[in-house]
Amino acid sequence: MLNRSSLLLWLATSFLFLACSEDDSTYVPVEDPIEVSPVVFDIENVPYQNLSEYNFFEGPIAEQNPVYGVLPYDLINPLFSDYAKKNRFIWMPEGVSAAYKGDHELLEFPVGTVMIKNFFYDNVQPAGITQLLETRLMIKKPEGWVFAKYVWNDLQTEAVYDMTGTFIEVEWIEGGETNYVNYKTPAGYECHTCHKIGEIPFPIGPKPHNLNKTFAFPQGEMNQIEKWIDMGYLEDNLPQNINTLVAWDDETADLNERVRSYLDINCAHCHQEEAHCAYRPVRFNYAATDNDTNLGICVEPDNDLGVGLSHIVNPSNYLRSVLYYRLDTTDEAVRMPLMGRTLLHEEGVQLIYDWINAMDSNCE
Repeated sequence: MLNRSSLLLWLATSFLFLACSEDDSTYVPVEDPIEVSPVVFDIENVPYQNLSEYNFFEGPIAEQNPVYGVLPYDLINPLFSDYAKKNRFIWMPEGVSAAYKGDHELLEFPVGTVMIKNFFYDNVQPAGITQLLETRLMIKKPEGWVFAKYVWNDLQTEAVYDMTGTFIEVEWIEGGETNYVNYKTPAGYECHTCHKIGEIPFPIGPKPHNLNKTFAFPQGEMNQIEKWIDMGYLEDNLPQNINTLVAWDDETADLNERVRSYLDINCAHCHQEEAHCAYRPVRFNYAATDNDTNLGICVEPDNDLGVGLSHIVNPSNYLRSVLYYRLDTTDEAVRMPLMGRTLLHEEGVQLIYDWINAMDSNCE
């Protein structure tokens, strides 16, 4: 007769034998499925006629909820565009990444990259809604970057391909004040005027020095550059310390650095080598403005505006400074930038005013 211990051992052994005999298959762990972006992209057939055809967003398209692979991002310093707000996204095909070229250099984007920028105003009257006006795409094809501009319909249900320049009247309330703009969407040639080196089109904003900031992604806050690397959109070979722009509206930052950052995003796309205004005697890209001459300080203008302006920047004398004069006007004949704004950027003008008046040197 089996004792209690022997009986328990026999039962356990029998159970294991029966369990093994019922299923002698080998356990194979199941890997998590690889998530694939649902974006619809045929490089030979883009741009599409309607923005919705790309499938960049899920749900109502105006809500701008990106599908997997459409990555939101922001710039430390965005270009001023008549106080329009912007949200930005980037998408790349599977298996390709952008490459780092330098802190102040545009990333080298792979073929198939799509940069998405939406322009909108909040609290638009009379209904107090958020109104999307246009969505601009830059698409990297084998032959280079191409532009695609989509204008939103009144119902905010679709944006349609339109490379002509159009005007949209907008009245909105911000900070308790009612504002008005006859907002202009650019024609195709106008996009090319600002977005070119030589005759080759290129994006303006996505450089490491203007991307290196924390962003609130749906999954949580993260440095944007680290997120791009994590997503596979950027090669993991950047330096640990990136020479990063300050936010031009950060009043705690150095005034000269704020001005250099402001000019870099708002003016440098035309005032740099081989760009639209390269013939002017200033260079406003950040890497060049550690030199006072490139900033226009005590540099005589190469055109006579007929208002007693003596230098591009005349220290302590904003009234004789071409830079201030051209920023402080909406006159199409003299305003700067040439395109992209019809309103006065009051905060930017104040920044340049403060900077010029803070100089204690003179041009004698």
